Amino acid sequence: MVLELVALRLVAPYLGLTLETNTAVIGVALAAIATGAALGGRFADVVAPTKSLGPLVLFAGALVMLILPIVRWTGEAVRGGGSNIVFLAVAVALFIPASLLAAVTPMVTKLRLSTLSQTGTVVGRLSAYATVGAIAGTVLTGFVFVAKVPTSTIVLCLGGLLAVSGAILTILLRGMQAAARPLVLALIGTGLTLAAPRPCEVETAYLCARIEKDPARASGRILYLDQLRHSYVDLADPSYLEFEYTKNYGAVIDSEWPQGQPLKALHIGGGGLTMPHWLTATRPGSTSKVYEIDAGVIELDKAELGAQQGPELDSAWGGGLAGRGPLRVS
Repeated sequence: MVLELVALRLVAPYLGLTLETNTAVIGVALAAIATGAALGGRFADVVAPTKSLGPLVLFAGALVMLILPIVRWTGEAVRGGGSNIVFLAVAVALFIPASLLAAVTPMVTKLRLSTLSQTGTVVGRLSAYATVGAIAGTVLTGFVFVAKVPTSTIVLCLGGLLAVSGAILTILLRGMQAAARPLVLALIGTGLTLAAPRPCEVETAYLCARIEKDPARASGRILYLDQLRHSYVDLADPSYLEFEYTKNYGAVIDSEWPQGQPLKALHIGGGGLTMPHWLTATRPGSTSKVYEIDAGVIELDKAELGAQQGPELDSAWGGGLAGRGPLRVS
């Protein structure tokens, strides 16, 4: 379940987060679980789980380490098109390790079954444990890990935990030599992840955010959230509006209030703070209250788009309930 949720964040910079994307990733994860459970059960009847369980977990951890570089290099190679290729890369990268992990349950079941009279108890108990673990992984990932830790760190830590656990099992049950090759693969995956291109400047709790220069305007900056051009700010001329919807906002404001008159404005959603910048530039003395759900976006605005401490802009996030003090746009 952790892999499934993380996979959704991995495809967002290239495919966006849509109903179709969510459905497809969930479908791949369920197909992997079904395949791994079926093949793992058959394999457990052929090879003693004491021989295969440790290497299975270790190899799955090593493959988890390879998910990030596979997705990122594929995504960068086809950025701006070829979304089917990106999804195919995610599907392959997710399917194989998820299948291997799903194969663990029937193998552990085989180990725990000492008599057929306990079949119902053992299978039921392990199924309950697996479900509780899936719930815990989903809740922790969705509410804690993704909000606090970059996706790349989550993937590396998960892969590392699996690799270490698998290595310990392998060494205890089969010896050090059997653990050597998968451990080398895990180290290769870690190195490739560190070398792979990063699609984000900042991984916020909700989005993959980055700022790019406008090649047609030296002082222009574009805020990308996942794959979308979200906001535009001209650092040298904040009165400049690039996107059509911001021009419409400006036209409506100028038609309703005399030009130059200071205003008190409430903004639902901050983005790149384009309109607060515009109000400060065209109507000196204006104040803006911004409710932005994503604190990471505001931090990026402060770092690169000219938002600073001051009285003109008051920003709050976390549903507008947790203000962090006034900001000034210049």
